[in-house]
Amino acid sequence: MIIRKPTLLKLTLAVALSAFLFGCVSKINQANYDKIENGMTMEQVEAILGKATEAKTAGIGPLSGTSAAWSSDTVTISIKFVNGKVQLKSFTENK
Repeated sequence: MIIRKPTLLKLTLAVALSAFLFGCVSKINQANYDKIENGMTMEQVEAILGKATEAKTAGIGPLSGTSAAWSSDTVTISIKFVNGKVQLKSFTENK
């Protein structure tokens, strides 16, 4: 089977374009938000959403709390962790 140069070029461009478009899809979306469950760790959440846009941690005695947010142009996902586990989450569409 012989592949002609124009066909090979078109195939190469199609693969490159697909890879670029796939890479542009944000992980910060409703489908991934729905995967987050109470009791998950920050590491488990980051495996789904990626690195948090911002995070703040505070502690008092044996209790610690982290408030983390993942933001895109259209969506913000906020998650509250208590002692390293998801306790509360919210999904907000940015307008």
